[in-house]
This record gives sequence, C-alpha cells and structure tokens, in this order.
Amino acid sequence: MEMKFEEALEKLEKIKDALEKGDLSLEESLKKFEEGIKLSQLCSKRLEAAKKKVQMLTKSSAGKLELKELEEDAQE
Repeated sequence: MEMKFEEALEKLEKIKDALEKGDLSLEESLKKFEEGIKLSQLCSKRLEAAKKKVQMLTKSSAGKLELKELEEDAQE
C-alpha cells in the first residue's frame, strides 16, 4: 500500500525539522536527506497526477461541453 500524499508531506516536514535542528550525525542526516528526497519525489508525482485530473467543464458557445485545464495562476 502506497503512502498517502498527506502522510508523505507530514513525514517530509518532520525530516526538514530534524535536519534544521542540526542534532543528527552526518550519517543520520544523509539517511534523512535521502528519505526526504524520495518523499519529495512522491509528493511531486502525486501533485502532477492531481494537476492532470483537475479540469473544469465549461460550456462552449456552441452548447457542447469541453474540457479546460485549470490555470496555474488560479492555484496561488
């Protein structure tokens, strides 16, 4: 079973906090960094998949339905 986006993001936050504290050994820091990279890639992949799914149905002037991609500016 794959990790949910929210779980991966939460875990990534914890790793970031641990690395920022600076209390870890070099070896532990490298392991956390590597895990963080994998989680970051997972989150990025999930966001890209969600972005592809997020579409708006709009009615064209001809009365037929068409798919229109959600503009990135609208997310900010």
